[in-house]
Amino acid sequence: MSQPSTKTMIRHFQQEDMPLLGALYKSVTAKENATFWWVGDEENWGNVYCAFEGGRMVAKGQVSIINVVPPGRLPENKHAIYLNLKTVPEREDDDELLEKLYRLLYQKASELKQSLSQEYNTILCVGNDSTAAANNGFFIRQGFRHLNSLFRMRRELDQPVGERALDEAFQFAPWQMETPEEERQYLQVEAEIWPDTPLGAERLAEYKKQPLWTSLVIRQKRTLAAGLMAWQEEEHGVIEDVFVREPWRQRGFAKFLLTQGLAYLQAHGLPYACLTVLTTNQSALFLYESVGFYVESEEVRYFTELA
Repeated sequence: MSQPSTKTMIRHFQQEDMPLLGALYKSVTAKENATFWWVGDEENWGNVYCAFEGGRMVAKGQVSIINVVPPGRLPENKHAIYLNLKTVPEREDDDELLEKLYRLLYQKASELKQSLSQEYNTILCVGNDSTAAANNGFFIRQGFRHLNSLFRMRRELDQPVGERALDEAFQFAPWQMETPEEERQYLQVEAEIWPDTPLGAERLAEYKKQPLWTSLVIRQKRTLAAGLMAWQEEEHGVIEDVFVREPWRQRGFAKFLLTQGLAYLQAHGLPYACLTVLTTNQSALFLYESVGFYVESEEVRYFTELA
């Protein structure tokens, strides 16, 4: 049952709101597996809306462009903008409060859409833990439909990682992508692997800002054959963008890179590593389980067309 949200002030996040944001974060994440976005750098605060009542931050929402379709892809591909909207636990069912923020977030998403190529349509998406019934229910009532589901997998790093050999015809090395041209080369290959959900330059830049960020790649001579990224998030490690290009599959490259990524995070003293995988990707699930990952939780994603 919805609760009244009288005398609510909504505005963009400001620096002086940081203590109130911390309090909201603690209350939201006290519930296991809650998905809560941090506000990012000051340049991102125009995409963040906060609701205040009686000197307390009772809700926060924000939007971000996540997937940008590069030129030349099939017309059915779509850009994706994601949003995250959270309230203090006792206001999870307050549709009036949620709708006030959602209207602003939808408007901001529509503005962000204008910066994207009009060659493709854009969808507005949201992702939550499968147990977040109240938040998921709100978006379903707004007309959002199921997009996909992902498992969050975890691997403890106090256990041995093991070693794998690489054929001497191939070269393994970290790649920090120090120039725009190197970033462009990576993004071109990445979009080849995931044409429906390419990473894009903005998200790559965000990843590279993370503590301990690195990319680990395998090449045949100068040709990029496989890669992954790893970094630190809060107190644990993250592995992302694991790929092997078509001509080089079935050679054990993915397992080799995973062991290297895990060893890198382990060497920096992190207690465990996490990654996400589509629940329908059975081959990837088998691969990750083979190096010690196990399913920790499930995220459900919903979408609506952004008019």
